[in-house]
Amino acid sequence: MTSILTAATESVFDRIADALVDHGYILLDDGPDAAITQALFERTQELSHAFRRAGVGREQDQHLNSQIRQDEIHWLNQGDASEAAYLEWMETLREAINRRLFMGLFDYECHFAHYAPGAFYKRHLDAFRGQTNRVLTTVYYLNEEWKKEDGGELLIYAESGDEPIERVAPQAGTLVIFLSDRFPHEVLPAKADRYSIAGWFRVNASLGNQIDPPR
Repeated sequence: MTSILTAATESVFDRIADALVDHGYILLDDGPDAAITQALFERTQELSHAFRRAGVGREQDQHLNSQIRQDEIHWLNQGDASEAAYLEWMETLREAINRRLFMGLFDYECHFAHYAPGAFYKRHLDAFRGQTNRVLTTVYYLNEEWKKEDGGELLIYAESGDEPIERVAPQAGTLVIFLSDRFPHEVLPAKADRYSIAGWFRVNASLGNQIDPPR
């Protein structure tokens, strides 16, 4: 794997680690570079026919529920250059976080998410303590020139309370990282097509007699 570490990226990783310790989450605008972001957006347009409705739950418990979520997804893999570049950046981040925080992050999985105009994802947690191996959530936005009136914000909540602690516009280049079992969040409806990459760093834990359950 080609190294992408620079003094700038090391500084970014330092800030991420510090924020996770102090606050449990961070919003960044200096993650993967603009060329990768643009290539990833173009990739979503190439894959428009391949997106599939996202379900609620995992494995045998997964089902469609349009009252909870209405996005379409497509999982990333190493077969495309832009996807591989993003996965490489996240692998470097995984190693950096493990060096700094000893979190034992084992691997990373992620998918493109497309929200058509009006689509939403109701408030939810990505993980429940002691019941999943997803420990760190990432969301990366791909939408150039997103306007405030387009809506589609990500709302992040504290563990208790009804008022969001963050409202994140899905502007290209914005990276959100948070502890998966601590922050309920939701996606508000937008007036334009909204693209992002949702991902999870996982630990290699045994759950329900299964080691490292698949996505």
